[in-house]
Amino acid sequence: MKKILITGGAGFIGSHVVRRFVNKYPEYQIYNLDALTYAGNLENIKDIQKHSNYNFVKGDIVDEVFINELFSIHNFDGVLHLAAESHVDRSIEDPLAFVKTNVIGTMNLLNAAKNQWKNNFEGKRFYHISTDEVYGSLGAEGLFTETTPYAPNSPYSASKASSDHFVRAYGETYGLPYVLTNCSNNYGSYHFPEKLIPLFINNIINNKPLPVYGDGNYTRDWLFVEDHAIAIDLVFHEGKNQETYNIGGFNEWKNINLVTLLCEIMDKKLGRDTGTSQKLITYVKDRPGHDLRYAIDASKINKELGWKPSVTFEEGLEKTISWYLNNEEWLKNVTSGSYKDYYKKQYS
Repeated sequence: MKKILITGGAGFIGSHVVRRFVNKYPEYQIYNLDALTYAGNLENIKDIQKHSNYNFVKGDIVDEVFINELFSIHNFDGVLHLAAESHVDRSIEDPLAFVKTNVIGTMNLLNAAKNQWKNNFEGKRFYHISTDEVYGSLGAEGLFTETTPYAPNSPYSASKASSDHFVRAYGETYGLPYVLTNCSNNYGSYHFPEKLIPLFINNIINNKPLPVYGDGNYTRDWLFVEDHAIAIDLVFHEGKNQETYNIGGFNEWKNINLVTLLCEIMDKKLGRDTGTSQKLITYVKDRPGHDLRYAIDASKINKELGWKPSVTFEEGLEKTISWYLNNEEWLKNVTSGSYKDYYKKQYS
C-alpha cells in the first residue's frame, strides 16, 4: 500500500486534491500535513475525515526535525507539495514569512525525501505545485510556456521561483524523481476570502465595497480548482520525471470584466436589481510590482496527458457562486475566524 504525503491539504487547492486522492485511491494511505494557519481549515475536508485511508498530521514544513521524523516514521512513497504562503499582498508586507515557508519549507521536504529514498528511487515521486507568477508579466500578446525564463516581480513569486529552482536542482544533482507544475489563478469552493473572487462574493453578500486595483485592466487566466485537481492527479500518476507542465484555464479575463460578470450573476442569484452590485465597485491605489498580464499555454499537458478544462469560466463561476451562497455558514466561520479556535483546541 502506497503512502502519499500531501502538504497544505487543509487549504484551498490542497483540500480538493486530498479529497480526490482519498476518494479515488482507497489503496493509498493519504497523509494530509497542514500547519492550520489562517488559510488552513479542516472544515474544508470534513466529509472525508473518517475515511480509513485518510490521516491528518498537524505540523509545519519549516520545522526540519519534525519533517525528518515524519518521513522516518512513515517512509512515504510520494509527496504532493502544495503548502505555501500564497497571497501577494501579504508577501509585500512580510516577505520573510514567504521565504521561510516557500523556500526553507520546500528545502526541508526535499532533503527528507532525498535522504529517505536515496538507496532506491524506484516508484518514488516528489511533485511540486507552483504558480505562473514565477514567469513575471506578459505584454498584450504571448503566452507563458514551460521554457519561458523566470522573472518574478513580487516577494511571493520570487519565493516560489526559488523553490522551483531547488526542486530542479535536486533532480539534477541527486537524481531525485520530481515533476513540477505551474498553474494560473485558481477559483472555486473552499477558497479563503482574501483572493478576488471569494472576497468579492462575500463583500457583495454584505454590501461592502469591491476594491479594484488601478484601472482594473490587469489580466489573468482563470482555472477552476476541480479541473486543477484532476490535472494534478494526472501529472502525479502519468507525468514524466524531471518534467514541468503548465496548467491553465485557456481563458483570460481583465479584472474589471470579471468583476462586472460576477456582479451580474450575484444580482440575479440574490434577487437584486441589475446594476446593484456594480455600484459597490471602488477603484483603489495600485499595489507595488503589479504584473499586467498572465496567460498560460497549456498545450503540453493537453497533448501528452490529454487534460483540458471541463468547464468554461462562466460555468465555473456560476458553480462557485452557488457554492458560496449555499455554504454561508462556512463563509461566516472563515471570515470571523471562529474555525481557528475550534481546531486549535483539537490539535493543540
